[in-house]
Amino acid sequence: MDSKPNAREIASQLRSEIADGVYGPGTRLPGAKGYAKKLGVALMTVQSAYGQLAEEGLVEGRPGSGTFVLDPVKGEPSAQQTAMGLRELQVELKHVTSQLSDLHSRIERLEAELSGRAVENQ
Repeated sequence: MDSKPNAREIASQLRSEIADGVYGPGTRLPGAKGYAKKLGVALMTVQSAYGQLAEEGLVEGRPGSGTFVLDPVKGEPSAQQTAMGLRELQVELKHVTSQLSDLHSRIERLEAELSGRAVENQ
């Protein structure tokens, strides 16, 4: 990464690594302090990223021990499965957002055409 990543980008990267099995159930994520230094960001940025992953149910912080990928509860999807699902949702959301942007542009063009015709008919 050329520029310094923000917390959302760090969380996304770690989410992908969890989905790909780089960090399996019970695996400790890199220490926040060292990871922040490696990425060239503030410690709070990494802590915020870890917080996002915790809110998603992918990891848990253990005071004095670090942040660990959660083991799946029996009958529940694993962190890897959840991360894969979130990644798929992100891809779909980008696609839908692109389609909405295209529709918005089309509507603006149609409104401009209709407005022009209304002026001509007056």
